[in-house]
Amino acid sequence: MDPGEDFSEACVREVYEETGLRVEVKRLVSVYTNPHLLLEYPDGNRWQLVILHFETRIKDGELTPSEESPELQFYTLAELDALEMRMLDRARVIDSFASQENSLIRNEFGL
Repeated sequence: MDPGEDFSEACVREVYEETGLRVEVKRLVSVYTNPHLLLEYPDGNRWQLVILHFETRIKDGELTPSEESPELQFYTLAELDALEMRMLDRARVIDSFASQENSLIRNEFGL
């Protein structure tokens, strides 16, 4: 997040920067963090990863690759098994397709 941004603004900006799509945030789907899994920068600073997943609606734009996302494509849930993904990324996608009413909070995960 940039200074002065709220969660929704950061989501909208990041999606646009990485995909070329303009979206509106509908709701928070899930939060992922693990207090026992600290990441470390080369300078020794340590931090705890916090991931927020939002459900969005595409307003306009065109799917456009970026430096952070050089290849982009939409997939169905049925196509998920054939994709090579890290364990956490796969769990996040499955949670996003779950269509639960309340936001999920996942305090334990591995990379």
